[in-house]
Amino acid sequence: MEFQLKSGVLTAQKTACLVLGVYGKRKLPPLTAAIDKESNGYLTKILRRGDLTPEAGQTLLLQEVPGLRAERVLLVACGNRKEYDRTAYRKVLEAAVSVLQPSGATEALLALPTLVPESLDLATSLRDAVQIAEAQSYRYTATKKDDKAPKRPLKRLQLWLAEEEEQTAAQTVLRQEQAIAQGIAWTKDLANLPGNLCTPTYLAEQALALQKEFPDLRVEILEEDQMRELGMGALLSVARGSRQPPKLIVLDYPGAKGKPVVLVGKGLTFDAGGISLKPEKGMDEMKYDMSGAAAVLGTLRAALTMRLPLHLMGVIPSCENLPDGNANKPGDVVTSLSGQTIEVLNTDAEGRLILCDALTYCERFDPELVVDIATLTGACVVALGEQLAGLFTQDEDLAQALLQAGEKAEDPVWRMPLWEPYQSQLESPFADMANIGGKYGGAITAACFLARFTKHYPWAHLDIAGVAWKTGKEKGATGRPVGLLSQFLLDRCN
Repeated sequence: MEFQLKSGVLTAQKTACLVLGVYGKRKLPPLTAAIDKESNGYLTKILRRGDLTPEAGQTLLLQEVPGLRAERVLLVACGNRKEYDRTAYRKVLEAAVSVLQPSGATEALLALPTLVPESLDLATSLRDAVQIAEAQSYRYTATKKDDKAPKRPLKRLQLWLAEEEEQTAAQTVLRQEQAIAQGIAWTKDLANLPGNLCTPTYLAEQALALQKEFPDLRVEILEEDQMRELGMGALLSVARGSRQPPKLIVLDYPGAKGKPVVLVGKGLTFDAGGISLKPEKGMDEMKYDMSGAAAVLGTLRAALTMRLPLHLMGVIPSCENLPDGNANKPGDVVTSLSGQTIEVLNTDAEGRLILCDALTYCERFDPELVVDIATLTGACVVALGEQLAGLFTQDEDLAQALLQAGEKAEDPVWRMPLWEPYQSQLESPFADMANIGGKYGGAITAACFLARFTKHYPWAHLDIAGVAWKTGKEKGATGRPVGLLSQFLLDRCN
């Protein structure tokens, strides 16, 4: 979708649809009142009939309002003005775009001052407008025709600002948010692809395609023989049950001098659980087990588009986890790149096996910090549901930076404990550690496992198992946490 900033006299704007906010039953913000005056009280007359209920997100589409150059006017209820906050604002935006898409209006003008809560700053209001418009407009078309797509969809969204001097700052925010939105959309596309198309080789090809698009990016693909020579026994043990060759994808964007910020994304392009086979129900959704990898690629795209002054790297260990005569067996002991041995008690706890070798590999970059992103545990979904990702780190500064970025981006995380007593659950009589920690605290013991491979740099782990995709009627990838990660990087660049 195309976004533009507009200013000037609102009543004189020519557009296919002018979007205005209304408080309460018929309380008009000053700018909406000015439009009403231009129409000789037409809006007030309509509102008196009670056609627009006051609950935030209710809408009323009007055609050919007298006295205006706008072809349509969309009134959106904002609820009680004193209670109107960011959550309600986002609900209002979702409602507006959902009406605009099938309305036949290929462009629309949001009169932002009539819609934005008084407590919200300009940057946040623009951020939410762009992200929600893009999310509402997203369509997956890689393997199916979009029969439900509007014949004349909304293609351009104009954002009207009252103050001319706001334009420069707003243009910067708009450019950033469009880049992030593109990264989120690409992340969704990658994650939504079926496992027979989105293989480890395909992910590697996408990284190389990104390099062609952005020549500043360097990409290296490590093949199975190279990983074996290095000693990545944990990662390769997971790949043994599949005919698809594993890949370790390394992306390097030297946007500035200095130590790199490294993002590590779990890239299980399909996870059947291996010998510890998953239940049949919902197994098709295990194509989403590479959502961490997709998020790393999407975040890199956003950072490259914004040309962030930052040394940024992405590391993606990628393979499949399938049952086979050569696959990992419960009770096997494998040796990781770090030299530590691991007893595989459950082959479905494979994500940590590929991540631990990738995290050890990151040591060679002498990173400023490392953040891994993984659909790691169902236990995290049990603990936090489908609203919050789990954040694990022992670094206080890194924890606060990620929490604040999540709040800004409306892509929240919740900090979970990463305490030493949990480490005892990983003890094994046959190896340096087991790959599972028993029945209780599964998300925590999984993070404790990864912590054993991150002693040489500041590190945080994001368990996105509950937020990476939606199930049911709205089934599909969410693109999270690209918003959080992009904001985190922006904050580091001031």
